[in-house]
Amino acid sequence: MLQEFKKFLMRGNVVDLAVAVVIGTAFKAVIDSLVNNVILALIGGLFGKPSFNDALILSSGTKVYLRFGAFLTDVVSFLIIGAALFVIVRSFEALQARRRSGAVAEEDTPTPSDEAVILGEIRDLLQAQSAR
Repeated sequence: MLQEFKKFLMRGNVVDLAVAVVIGTAFKAVIDSLVNNVILALIGGLFGKPSFNDALILSSGTKVYLRFGAFLTDVVSFLIIGAALFVIVRSFEALQARRRSGAVAEEDTPTPSDEAVILGEIRDLLQAQSAR
């Protein structure tokens, strides 16, 4: 049973998934830092505050606070993270497509061996002689 579990863990899909989770976690930290330290700082420069978290709508006569600012900050973060992931995934897919098309082109046109080149020359000479 332990051997089967080891085989399961060492399958390509499980290892790829583990690597993807680790890289995704690290990438999330980078994007969160970009959003919180750069983008929201720029927004703060434009609007006077680095985030909209303190923006509230107070209802008249009750103690109900609608914190639309926190929601707006999360929406901005989501859009930036989504755009960054979109760019990275598109770039990766384009790179894979280029590699695949290059690999297919190499497989379709193998380099002829020396013997094949010589035989081709002999064939061409024989065809030229028979055409006279």
